[in-house]
Parts: sequence; structure tokens; C-alpha cells
Amino acid sequence: MRRVIIAGNWKMNKNISESIDLANSIKRSLYDIEEVEIVICPPFTSLSDVNEITMETNIKLGAQDCFWEKEGAFTGEVSAGMLKSVGCEYCIIGHSERRQFFGETNETVNKKLKVLLKENIKPIVCVGEKLEERKSGRTFDVIKDHVVNSLAGISKEEMVRTVIAYEPVWAIGTGVNATKEQAEEAHKYIRTLLGQMHGDDVAKSVRIQYGGSVKPENIKELILQEDVDGALVGGASLKADSFVQLVKNCL
Repeated sequence: MRRVIIAGNWKMNKNISESIDLANSIKRSLYDIEEVEIVICPPFTSLSDVNEITMETNIKLGAQDCFWEKEGAFTGEVSAGMLKSVGCEYCIIGHSERRQFFGETNETVNKKLKVLLKENIKPIVCVGEKLEERKSGRTFDVIKDHVVNSLAGISKEEMVRTVIAYEPVWAIGTGVNATKEQAEEAHKYIRTLLGQMHGDDVAKSVRIQYGGSVKPENIKELILQEDVDGALVGGASLKADSFVQLVKNCL
């Protein structure tokens, strides 16, 4: 049985004091939830302070990106080891916004994936198609490209420690989410690909989140789908009441 995982991606929002307030509110309201794995991903500047709040609680800390080198002359970058030192247990990589605005590719995602696994940080690997790709009937081609090439060269054991987030780019921040049928179709296809790469037992163990305008109102119908194991949440994770209700609606 795969445990539901809800991860809040705060993106470029919340200064340190706002991050502390939000993390404290979430902790107070969700301290006793064990059935759902809860992850919050503040901006880099708030990771250390939020870690002080979430340390030794049921809430896991995640980052929004990393660099693939251990150290060196890479101005502005943050290594996986640095993330580990501030308590990160998860890290998002390959988010569509990173691909769109910052030149992220399957190859760079793959480099980040491997260094995160080496540091024992669980990667949340984002995959998904743009609107024009869906309209042109290329959804499965894009998903296959992202999955096969972003996840290349890792072992079965490493695959099980990896979370996949399916994000239809056309649904991110638009208020238009994929229907439960569209989400299940994509998630089932991803699980089929994982089976081809690592075998059915591994594929059945990997958790696949849905990301794209997830709200308290639609989370239940999404996670009731056989292959949807949670959500990567954007806007609804920026207010404690909506994120808390979203998590509780998974119970």
C-alpha cells in the first residue's frame, strides 16, 4: 500500500518571518496526522528556520531545486549536501517552471537526481506536457521522454526512493486542473513505463503525485484514483487553512 504524499511547493513566496508563521500554523494543525506524509518546500532562505520548526515532527522539509556539483565556483547555486545540512529530506527537481524559465533539461534533472540519491535526499521528479503538446496528441510522447531520460541510470532501490510528480503544465496556476480521468490515465502510463524500466514490483512501489491547481475541493477525487498517490501543491500551500484542509481531505 503506497502512502499518500502531499508536498507544498511555496515557490518564490514567503520571507523568513512569513515562512516561520506558516510552518508553525501547519504544524499546530497537522501534528497528529500520520496516514499522510506531509512535506513543505520553502524558498532556500527559509529552510534553516523552518527546519527548526519541523525537526522531529511528522512534517518533512523539502527544497525546490539543487545543483549537481558538490562544491565549487558555481555562483548562486546550492548543493545537495548543503540541503542535507539544513535538514532537507526531499527536493523537487525538473519543475516545469525550471524547464521553462531556467533551461532545465532531462539531462540536468538526471544529474541532480543522482546527487540527491547519493546524499540520501528523496527526489520529487516533475514530468508533464504543455497545452500545445496535449492538443497535438503528444502527451504520452512527452511523458515518456521526461520519465525515461530524467530517470536514466538509477537502480531499482533508488527508484523506489524517488517520487514522480505528474504536472500537466497547462493546469499549473491556471485554476484548471486535469480531470480525475486525465490524471489517472497519465499516472497509469507513468507506472507502465516504470514497470518496463525496473519491473512491476518497483513500479507498484513508486509514488506518483499529481500537480496542477490542486485544491481542498478536488484532492479527494484525485487520490481515489488507483495510480494517484498524492499531490504537489502550489498556491493552496501558501495559506495554512487551505493546505491543512487539503491534507485532512486525504484521510
